[in-house]
Amino acid sequence: MSMLGIKWKLHGTGKSIKPGHVVAPDERLAWPLTIGVGMQHVVAMFGATFLVPIITGMPPATTLFFSGIGTLLFLVITKGRVPSYLGSSFAFIAPIMASQQQFGVPGALGGVVLAGAVLALVGAIVQKFGAGWINRLMPPIVTGAIVALIGLNLAPAAKNNFDAAPVTAVITLATIILVSVLFRGILGRLGILVGVVVGYLVAMLRGEVSYDKMDAAAWVGLPQFQAPEFHLGILGLFVPVVLVLVAENIGHVKSVAAMTGQNLDGVSGRALMADGAATVLAGFGGGSGTTTYAENIGVMAATKVYSTAAYWVAGIFAILLSFSPKFGELIATVPPGVLGGAATMLYGMIGILGVKIWVQNKVNFSNPVNLTTAAVALIIGIADYTWTIGELKFTGIALGSAAALVIYHGMKAIAKARGTVAEPETEQPGLPPATKAAINAAAKKRAPKKR
Repeated sequence: MSMLGIKWKLHGTGKSIKPGHVVAPDERLAWPLTIGVGMQHVVAMFGATFLVPIITGMPPATTLFFSGIGTLLFLVITKGRVPSYLGSSFAFIAPIMASQQQFGVPGALGGVVLAGAVLALVGAIVQKFGAGWINRLMPPIVTGAIVALIGLNLAPAAKNNFDAAPVTAVITLATIILVSVLFRGILGRLGILVGVVVGYLVAMLRGEVSYDKMDAAAWVGLPQFQAPEFHLGILGLFVPVVLVLVAENIGHVKSVAAMTGQNLDGVSGRALMADGAATVLAGFGGGSGTTTYAENIGVMAATKVYSTAAYWVAGIFAILLSFSPKFGELIATVPPGVLGGAATMLYGMIGILGVKIWVQNKVNFSNPVNLTTAAVALIIGIADYTWTIGELKFTGIALGSAAALVIYHGMKAIAKARGTVAEPETEQPGLPPATKAAINAAAKKRAPKKR
């Protein structure tokens, strides 16, 4: 059981979390509370997971099914050490749509399989030779920038939903904020779920919820499965996606390590392999490519519950929901105002987690290499810069991640050759050099003059 990562010890009494403590991945709360947290993860991922297949014209129920299956596969491959939910990756939207025009849906699915296989191969190399080269390739300044821009890049999506129903959004966000400080114990940790429920009730009273599609849907139905086709022309469309997936995955593992205080470098290869394997499985069955989900990082940050037991609940719940078109349409009735209020909190938390990586690793922003890397990458990600090559479009997250890598290593190489950067990459113990210089200068002014 422990080899599968499904053996958990009870955290304390299982009913509460002491201030300053967290529920570790190999721990769990009492099952009723664990189920509640797991359902909160489902709520967090639902909107974005459904959004990708809706945009690309692929079956949402199929994507949801492989999202749940992929999550369980990820937990098994990582032996329960990395809490994560695998949802639809936005990085696949452009290549899927471009490949569909030339090769149809089966050709797009072949591209999803290809990207997953390459990602799994990268993971196998990391697992075989260690994660040291990834740490050198993506030091804290780079990983922090990537995690931050992933969250902040989503800000326009939160605003658009917020603007659709400002009153409902404000009530949802206010409820989330107040619940986290008004209540002790687990209720205070479930602020997002409580906020969504309260916001949904407000939306109902304001007439913002429509049940037409839900009434027409069947109670039980199988997801729609489809086989892939493979074409040489998809190589250029899907291989670049792997860089984004690696950045998202590494950023997720780094974030979880920072939040739990655990060193997860030894399992980073398994996390990449698991993500790749889940994407391959989804592509072979007709689902969108998967990735570790940023929204669920925000849920963990809010609840302080990193138990993989909650993710088993979320994965199983997602699979069950994929067999109920009516329930899927019910979840889809959550109006934009509610999503906007919750997303304002969640996406902001993701951005701050990137900053937390910088703080915990004592990144020195007096170093121009660090400063430039973060500055340029964040603006590209927040503004969602785009670069179109034919039918393929790279957006803010991909370009921002690439910019962080290129700028950091390019500037570092030039500075080393020229000997122009004297500031260390991390802050040294004691007072900063500028502060020491200011103190020394002030001391000299106060010293009595010699006669």
